[in-house]
Amino acid sequence: MHEDNHFEDLPTGGDLDLEARQALRRVDGLTTELADVTDAEYRQLRLERVVLVGVWTEGTVVDAENSLSELAALAETAGSEVLDGMLQRRSKPDAGTYIGSGKVEELKDVVEALGADTVICDGELSPGQLRTLEKEVNVKVVDRTALILDIFAQHAKSREGKAQVELAQLQYLLPRLRGWGDAMSRQAGGRAGGASGGVGLRGPGETKLETDRRRINTRIAKLRKDLSRMKTSRDTKRSDRTRHEVPAVVIAGYTNAGKSSLLNRLTGAGILVQDALFATLDTTTRRTQTSDGREYTLSDTVGFVRHLPHQLVEAFRSTLEEVADADLVLHVIDGDHPDPASQVAAVREVFSEVDAQNVPELLIVNKVDAVSAETLLRLHSDWPDAAFVSAATGEGIDKLQERIEQALPRPQVTLTVSLPYDRGDLESRVRTHGEVVSVEHTGEGTVMTAAVGPALASELEPYTTTS
Repeated sequence: MHEDNHFEDLPTGGDLDLEARQALRRVDGLTTELADVTDAEYRQLRLERVVLVGVWTEGTVVDAENSLSELAALAETAGSEVLDGMLQRRSKPDAGTYIGSGKVEELKDVVEALGADTVICDGELSPGQLRTLEKEVNVKVVDRTALILDIFAQHAKSREGKAQVELAQLQYLLPRLRGWGDAMSRQAGGRAGGASGGVGLRGPGETKLETDRRRINTRIAKLRKDLSRMKTSRDTKRSDRTRHEVPAVVIAGYTNAGKSSLLNRLTGAGILVQDALFATLDTTTRRTQTSDGREYTLSDTVGFVRHLPHQLVEAFRSTLEEVADADLVLHVIDGDHPDPASQVAAVREVFSEVDAQNVPELLIVNKVDAVSAETLLRLHSDWPDAAFVSAATGEGIDKLQERIEQALPRPQVTLTVSLPYDRGDLESRVRTHGEVVSVEHTGEGTVMTAAVGPALASELEPYTTTS
């Protein structure tokens, strides 16, 4: 923030969030996890020392390396130490082990040599691939989807955010129960238990797999019901803003592109800013004004990523609908990233999934203070209509605010009204939500000529005048 900004010396909500998050650290050697890791209840992610594995099926080697670098950043965000990374060129992932039997042996040697306890695959593994690969390398195997879900679980703060993450985790877990070993097929009790059954030991006759699946389905149904109620509450707030004709602007973009920093810079919101992936999961909305006094809301949203798990898109659909219902989307791009074009494509893919592809979009290339002159020239060539800013230094922010004001929807109805002095509430709303052309104070009241939205125009109709 600028030195003269009065937010500078005060601890913000973001500072406190960051302090709390950094105060929590995993402690090695403290665990009560059962030895039988096939039990779903005790299958916890253990992400201390990891080896990354990727399959390069299309694109250039630079694309494949960028994807593995992003996986490394995700792993570090989850609290792990990345020891090594391996890439394999294949036409498609191996159906049995993801990387093929020869590469599995090589991976096993690397894991043993480095003392790794986890392998993370840069893709979504089927239950069979997960089971086979884990059996072969003899350490925990995690795929990209499970890793992202783990990060979301660590960072969710609000009740709605936690419910959305849990729903996504359970949807991911459900089809993979069978892939986690023979323990899932044991009987829970009943006559099927044979000689071990008997009086006092008979149960419902379900296998552990069936019991867990039933419990998960019950929990999923409850979470969906809870999220539906929360969505109703958000819709009510949104309709209230619409009724008062307050334009909505949403900041969206790839994770760690600087969306929260930009919101802080534009509004002084004081929300958490961290150089980590998915630091923001809960939507933050602030009211602000244009230079001519028009109010609008500015919302920070969850960041996107390549191959965002479909479970997360589905679980966060109600939150992502904020983008679809916006009057303007500020699409923030990380100018310092080695491949920003692929990030833009990934974000727009999510836009299409939530029916937001037709919302007016303003591209914003952020972090221009960190890029070279040559890179900046290329970015200007790629996106000539974009706004170029640095949320960290404030460079380009004034021009960005002008671009936002120009892109906001303007009031459509121009009228002249004579408002009695006891209707100061209407005069205030005209000044806040409309564009005032002229004001004159007379003996009967305030005569105003202004452009306003249709809803406010209908309320002002009894006071309209032709003079």
